[in-house]
Amino acid sequence: MSRSRPVTAGSARPTNLAVSMREAFLALNDLVLVRLAERGHGDVRAAHSAVFQYLDETGTTVSVLAERAQITKQAMAELVLYLEARGYVSREPDPHDRRAKLVRPTELGREVVAIAQALVPQLEDRITAVLGADRVEALRADLDTIREIATS
Repeated sequence: MSRSRPVTAGSARPTNLAVSMREAFLALNDLVLVRLAERGHGDVRAAHSAVFQYLDETGTTVSVLAERAQITKQAMAELVLYLEARGYVSREPDPHDRRAKLVRPTELGREVVAIAQALVPQLEDRITAVLGADRVEALRADLDTIREIATS
């Protein structure tokens, strides 16, 4: 899926390193969404990765999901509501906190995660075939370093 770049002062805005990394992620995520649609999960959208990516198998509160995804609780609650209505997650009482509910993947939700996880080796093989193993290893190390720099 091709995305147009924003325009500033009549020209396409220059792409910086952070935008390039995000665009690479979005391109890979688009491949996952296509695979999900092929397998009957066309109602799962890019925004829903914020739920699936941060959801513990044993359940996670909306607050924790929102914190992990760095979005508001209200936004996460909307994503969960959408997925719950379509049978991908359920909300159940938290046995440790009677006021809270845990979001848990259903069988359908676990299927979505399995499809996405099964695609990862294929994508990594494809990237390795183009870049080569040494460059992929260096890329992993560079990304770890960038994360460390950003969090220190």
